[in-house]
Amino acid sequence: MIGDIDDSKAPLLDHLIELRGRLLKCVYALFLTGAVCFYFSEQLFTILVHPLKEAFGDAGGKLVYTKLYEAFFVQVKIAVFGAFCLSFPIIANQLWAFVAPGLYAREKKALLPFILATPFLFSMGASLAYFVVMPTAFHFFLQFQGNSSGLSVEALPSADAYLGLVMQFILAFGISFLMPVLLMLLNRAGFVTRAQLIGMRRYMIVAAFILAAVLTPPDVVSQLMLAIPLLLLYEITIVAIWFTDRKQAKAEAAEEASA
Repeated sequence: MIGDIDDSKAPLLDHLIELRGRLLKCVYALFLTGAVCFYFSEQLFTILVHPLKEAFGDAGGKLVYTKLYEAFFVQVKIAVFGAFCLSFPIIANQLWAFVAPGLYAREKKALLPFILATPFLFSMGASLAYFVVMPTAFHFFLQFQGNSSGLSVEALPSADAYLGLVMQFILAFGISFLMPVLLMLLNRAGFVTRAQLIGMRRYMIVAAFILAAVLTPPDVVSQLMLAIPLLLLYEITIVAIWFTDRKQAKAEAAEEASA
């Protein structure tokens, strides 16, 4: 009896040891990339502040910090943010390496495209936020500078508040662009069908604008620039599911014919 219990516990213990090793690799990757990002934090902040600099134009602008320690913690936040972005492929690879041995070959083949598409879609969303949405939104916000009731109105954003806004934009658009991966996985798992997604289209329109209102600053420009791509991605996902369903139906028909 004791031997049977020990044998039953051994595989679980092996899995826990493997999980611990892979988690440690993820932590090492985060610390290493965080140290590198902290070393280059000034250069990274120069890249992040570029859309605001372009929005200020030739008149120039400036960032301020209202607490003595704020500038230091801005560099720390940049290092943490950069560490998560740079180490994400390593973390995803460790997760896949831990899960893959428990999957069948067909399941691996089905999941691998979604794993590969995740960083690509996140990069697309982040790029849209950086190159299109942030410059447009900053131009809109800075239009309110000038004179009001005989008083001069000038934008003096703090470095910490600006970094928080930039991170909010990048994460909101990057994560939102992962919606096709989520819907495709739900479809492959049998939780939703293409017909159900088509029927939910009107609710998706409302949900997209609610999500955009929650994730972006409270201005119409930013919300539209997130809601509209989300709706386009939703329609693209419906088309992609139609192709995958058709391909799967052909594969099943071929298997039945060969049998």
